Amino acid sequence: MGDLFINGDSLTTADVFKACNDSLIKVRISDEVKNKIVESKNLLDSFIDEHRVIYGVNTGVGGFVNWLIPQEGAEELQNNLIEAVATNVGPYLEDTIVRATILIRLNSLSRGTSAISLDNFNKLLLLFNSGIVPCIPAKGSLGASGDLGPLAYIALVATGKWRARYKGELLPGDLALQKAGIEPMSLSFKEGLSLINGTSAMAAMAAILVENTMNLVKLYDVISSLSFEALNAKKKPFDPKVHKQKPHLGQQNTAINLWAILKDSKMIADEDAIEKKLHSLEVKVPTAADMPIEDAYSIRCSPQILGPIKDSVRWIKQIVENEMNSSNDNPLVLPEYKDVFHNGHFHGQYISMAMDYLSICLTSLSNLSDRRIDRFMDKNHSNGLPPFLCDQKSGLRLGLMGGQFMSTSLTAENRSLCLPLSTQTLTSTGDFQDIVSMGLIAARRATELFHNTVYIVAFELLCAAQGAEIRGADQLSSSTKELFKQVRLKVPYLDHDRSITDYLESLALMIKSHDLVASLSKFSGNLLI
Repeated sequence: MGDLFINGDSLTTADVFKACNDSLIKVRISDEVKNKIVESKNLLDSFIDEHRVIYGVNTGVGGFVNWLIPQEGAEELQNNLIEAVATNVGPYLEDTIVRATILIRLNSLSRGTSAISLDNFNKLLLLFNSGIVPCIPAKGSLGASGDLGPLAYIALVATGKWRARYKGELLPGDLALQKAGIEPMSLSFKEGLSLINGTSAMAAMAAILVENTMNLVKLYDVISSLSFEALNAKKKPFDPKVHKQKPHLGQQNTAINLWAILKDSKMIADEDAIEKKLHSLEVKVPTAADMPIEDAYSIRCSPQILGPIKDSVRWIKQIVENEMNSSNDNPLVLPEYKDVFHNGHFHGQYISMAMDYLSICLTSLSNLSDRRIDRFMDKNHSNGLPPFLCDQKSGLRLGLMGGQFMSTSLTAENRSLCLPLSTQTLTSTGDFQDIVSMGLIAARRATELFHNTVYIVAFELLCAAQGAEIRGADQLSSSTKELFKQVRLKVPYLDHDRSITDYLESLALMIKSHDLVASLSKFSGNLLI
């Protein structure tokens, strides 16, 4: 109970999210993993005795790759490496991201291909399990030789340097280790490279973001249903029978979710009843009716818009998990082949491109939510709701007009942020790192887009609850009625103008909470992605 065993092959984004948000979970390795770590280290030692020329072992690194280094310089080379590349700037990464970075680095090292000593591996393991959080400045990684800078700060703390947070205190690295009862690492051949030459920081941020995005996308099906009810939209376009005609899993799952959520709604419109009413008009000349047979795309095409987002997120999750369960440093010492391999596994292009794609997904979700918000604001498009959802003293009051300023602004901001970063390569290191991934930047940017998107969705949810109450919330489906109740615990019906900033912040936190999806699934069934 409370243990997470890692072996370099089976770590999931859900494991990372859970372990890095729950300090009671301790990471362990089996005797088999220990043996693999020892075997790789012993093989490297034998190569050193044979005087083989190995990058970063008895050569310089980066732009000094052509320099040969005598054996007695091994420890100094590894310590100089982590000191020299620890050049990041800016605010520190969140504790959860740092813990995820350490966990994913441990998982990679547990594959037994990096030639780190078992003693130093165990010290890194103790660092994670003790709750020490090295301070990692967020900006400055190229994602070229992986996350050299971010990982270097972890290595510095592990060797008794730099600074870290421990039990609520900001401490020098050596003091944090001392308080946790951990001896500082002493680095031998290649061990600096083993600690810092990999994609663990960008993969960590991506893993946490994937789990948060999957939660948001599931919840958005319930929020969408509440919006549809409040806008008196039609249910029939979500019938799973019609979506069987288009074999995209994400689209079909979205339709299944929406159909199940709305099954007992008394507020959603009945398309067949509308058709009968329109037919009864018996028009002789072209006549405008006040009840169109179809809804706008932001409602009717929701499965076709949310479906590709879901399909993409599942694919992105697989990319991230493949990266987390990889050997991604250079060189690799592979006991099964009794050889050392110089390689480029540290390159972050997979994560960078996946995060660019996730940014597109989040921006698309922002666009969809923004269009629905506009329908709530415009009395000509809301099927009978008052302008700006202002049901009392319209004109004297502004209603929710001001909230759209925020949501439209953040939607525009998301669009401006959605420039691919995986293509923004610049050469560095004496033209040695001549094409780089910008993977951590892509993950940071996607994370910013996620937080912006949550605010936009929070305002849509506020509008949907306001509109549903105007129509009569007792008519909501079982699932959306529960969501409405959760909203009303944080936001009252707005019958007078007031700042809604605190309400939006409260709803954003609720949306980000993974507990809400679990509670709603009791009413709608397991939400599919």
